[in-house]
Amino acid sequence: MQPPHFGTAVTSPILPLQDPSLLQTKAMQSMFDCFEGLCEGTVIVDREARVIWINDRYAARLHIDPVRAIGQEIEALIPNSLMRQVVVTGQPILIDLLEAANQTFVVMRMPFRDEAGEVAGAVGFALFSHYESLKPLFDRFSGLQTELARARKKLAEARATKYTFSSFIGDSPATMEVKRLARRAAQLQAPVLLHGETGTGKELLAQAIHAGGPRAGKPFVPVNMAAIPEALMEAEFFGVAPGAFTGADRKHRPGKFELAHGGTLFLDEIGDLPLPLQSKLLRVLQEQECEPLGSNRVIPVDVRILAATSRDLEAMVEDGRFRKDLFYRLNVLNIPLPPLRQRLGDLELLCEHLLEKTALENGTRARELSPEAIGYLKRHAWPGNVRELRNVLERAVMNTDEVRLEAAAFRGLLKAAEEPPAGPRALPDRTYAQAMAEAERQILESALSAAQGKVVEAARRLGIGRATFYKRMSALQRPSPD
Repeated sequence: MQPPHFGTAVTSPILPLQDPSLLQTKAMQSMFDCFEGLCEGTVIVDREARVIWINDRYAARLHIDPVRAIGQEIEALIPNSLMRQVVVTGQPILIDLLEAANQTFVVMRMPFRDEAGEVAGAVGFALFSHYESLKPLFDRFSGLQTELARARKKLAEARATKYTFSSFIGDSPATMEVKRLARRAAQLQAPVLLHGETGTGKELLAQAIHAGGPRAGKPFVPVNMAAIPEALMEAEFFGVAPGAFTGADRKHRPGKFELAHGGTLFLDEIGDLPLPLQSKLLRVLQEQECEPLGSNRVIPVDVRILAATSRDLEAMVEDGRFRKDLFYRLNVLNIPLPPLRQRLGDLELLCEHLLEKTALENGTRARELSPEAIGYLKRHAWPGNVRELRNVLERAVMNTDEVRLEAAAFRGLLKAAEEPPAGPRALPDRTYAQAMAEAERQILESALSAAQGKVVEAARRLGIGRATFYKRMSALQRPSPD
């Protein structure tokens, strides 16, 4: 069958450039002739999706009679055809794969219109009967998809929690009470304030609370206030609009609240949050919406807040360094984490766990501690808590090849630990309560002396509130119980 002509062919040797419609007709005819000659097949349908022309090559590839095909609906010849969709919508389908007659074709479908601008039909080109020529493009696209999937997986892993309640090692009464409170907090949506010294496991417990609650499958986004420069905090929290300032990205950069949407935002070291930003944080917590820097667009956010601090926020509120209303908003569920020196009953379990973890990470043999080594470690004050314990154990492991670590392995590492005096012990001339009261009095008096008599400064150095300092000093003025 001869290909159709789109308009009247121009036979004059002089092209009338002043007639745009004639040029358009010539261009359309030339484009069609070019495609029809290069492609594996061509088919044209009218506005009812009935075949009005099909070239012999395409008919042969589809095993149909080109004469009998005229007037039939396209689906009767090519069941998977989308030509009718092109006619109905008036939108082209530029690149697609078509399965027909046990073959795969790379096809292109385009509508054409009449003089009134209405869709009069569609023309389809079978560009290739195989797609080997497009294989480099497909391979590149497949590679980009793989890289995107890998990046999304890494991002999801980075925002997923690594710890559960079983990761908080110990079975002492103090530890079991912390776990009880944390498990209860996991089932609620109220904000939680974790407070304790550095190294007591505040972030570990925050991750466990998230993993144990209904938001476990959503992002867990930690923010360490002490690690972010004050000038960048607002952008980190609320995001940055495109071109908000010189050097800003041309696209929206989401803040931590957006990244944590549907999940949990962990505000570590909340006591380091500057006062100007505290009011903005409070507003987001109350309104559940934030406004990116340099934008007037309000973004709704749904986040559960977990906060942690090693400071005495009550003392900071008294001194005007922390907003009272924000403190009340965060301090709904309060979980104090005891220092290691107050849960020494967990020390042996912690050592076993940390030694096993060190062995797995370094590919070395698992070590164990002698009873003497455990006793020696229990006499240390552990100001750095579990983090310090892990550091000491790792250093001891690196210094010896012995499987069993004795007390001698730690003597050069722990200056504060002292051996018990040799010979028979002298009987104490004071009760335990009296000795503890005397020790506490010395601590309070030393802090007061170092602060030149300023109670607020002395309380700050000890990490307690001013009211607590006064209360303890007053109690120590009374006779100690026998």
